[in-house]
Amino acid sequence: MGKKKPGIRDFGRNGKSELVHISQKDLMPLPDIPGEDTESDPIRSLTDRQKATYEHSLDGVSAVAVPCPKDEEEEKRLIKSFLEGLKKLLSREDNWMFLQQLQQTLDCCIKCQVCSDACAIYVASGRQEIYRPMFRSEVVRRIVNKYLKKGGRLFAKLRGNDIELNWTTIARLAELAYRCTMCRRCAAWCPMGSDSGLITHELRKLFSQEMGIAPKELHEAGSMRHLRVGASTGISPKAFGDIIAFMEEEIEEKTGKKIKIPVDKKGAEILLIHNSGEYLSWIENPAAFAVIFEEAGLNWTLSSELYGYEATNYGVWYDDVQFGRVALRQIEVAKKLEAKKIVIGECGHATKGLVILADRMLTGDFNFPRESALPLLENIVCTNRIRLDPRKNDFPVTLHDPCNIVRLMGIIEPQRKILHMICPRFREMEPHGVDNYCCGGGSGFAIMSHMNFSDWKLTIAGRIKVKQILDAFKDVRDPSVKKYVCAPCSNCKAQLRDLLAFYNLQETHGISYGGLAELIANAMVDLKKPFIEW
Repeated sequence: MGKKKPGIRDFGRNGKSELVHISQKDLMPLPDIPGEDTESDPIRSLTDRQKATYEHSLDGVSAVAVPCPKDEEEEKRLIKSFLEGLKKLLSREDNWMFLQQLQQTLDCCIKCQVCSDACAIYVASGRQEIYRPMFRSEVVRRIVNKYLKKGGRLFAKLRGNDIELNWTTIARLAELAYRCTMCRRCAAWCPMGSDSGLITHELRKLFSQEMGIAPKELHEAGSMRHLRVGASTGISPKAFGDIIAFMEEEIEEKTGKKIKIPVDKKGAEILLIHNSGEYLSWIENPAAFAVIFEEAGLNWTLSSELYGYEATNYGVWYDDVQFGRVALRQIEVAKKLEAKKIVIGECGHATKGLVILADRMLTGDFNFPRESALPLLENIVCTNRIRLDPRKNDFPVTLHDPCNIVRLMGIIEPQRKILHMICPRFREMEPHGVDNYCCGGGSGFAIMSHMNFSDWKLTIAGRIKVKQILDAFKDVRDPSVKKYVCAPCSNCKAQLRDLLAFYNLQETHGISYGGLAELIANAMVDLKKPFIEW
């Protein structure tokens, strides 16, 4: 007989031991990966000190570093805070932005499990029960029905769907909210229009805003640092100036052209903002944008102000209050420069956040024009505003569809039209477009590596993406043939960087990654040197 799968009733029980334990043999197999048949556990065990300090009873992984309560009184206080926060999520006054969608998801699930087959994490984990999108939603639904509705305790027992609200339940739920990338593939597949990804978002918001529980990478090193110094990466205005000077030198070396990148230009048509991680880790991407925009004759500028060169907004992933603070300051910079519109570079969460989510709060004078860079790049390439030679990109290329840009915003064709024009050996991943799988780094995972969480995100969250990449290049396995995964999203590139290193795919398969703008710049006719360096 196999192991008994944990059910909803088990969720609040026996908080001293792990609800599930992930072993290598549980995981979905990967093709052509040396060492994947090992019997060792794919996720490192926490140290005894970590286990004594932080909650880990969900699956032995700590993503959030939830501290264990000091005593029974603290437990009671935390349980009370959780219930008060849950009430606010269901209050129009406190949660007007998302209440309608949340209520629909709680009320209309028919438990058909279609969402489970759509979930990359559930499938990659070997179909672990706790990773079903419906499992997380059902825990919340049962708590709401039992503890917040009249006669709920009696009806829970009569209907056989009881659940115990204790600290174990809350601690496991806090961690479970960070076992979902919020890619919304489950929502796209749901026949009832329910959105389990939204449940994840609302839980994270509750834990952060009401209980002070959030991953340090998103809150302390993310939002709080951003609000203190203007950029989550800590880039100062002086450092930004040095980066621009370095970019200009790099551009001259590659193109032979001396380009003066416009900074703080008043009244420009476009204020271009990037995820500041691009400047530190992938400077070739903002450099490519500068080359393309200058060659196309656009009237554009960057901003040297705090919040002006940082498109990132960590609040998208876990906290509406922090999200709103950052979004307002980004708009203030654009208005001060008298730009006509904001164009956001290759960053999925920043684009969705400022273009879509912020639309609910940016009213009146703050309803400033904002758009993704991808349609603009399509216009430049497809109207022949710059001279391109596709033969310069004569290597296998596949496209990763960032969830926030494609599935959540519907920007599907611009990047494809570009790649079909400039990459003669382009091939799609399967599935692709709105059905494509998350890279596994969504919802902040790409920058989260506390304790043993990085093991989980690489062996489980990113597992299907690795399979998609290997399948896309299965006809060119020779590692001497250089291959390129185009990922027009900074967050996705961070995850792909870690996945390729973890599975050693660059050395064993010749697979590299990068953005879309780099491919466009590499195809430009009059480049002195190739823009892409392998």
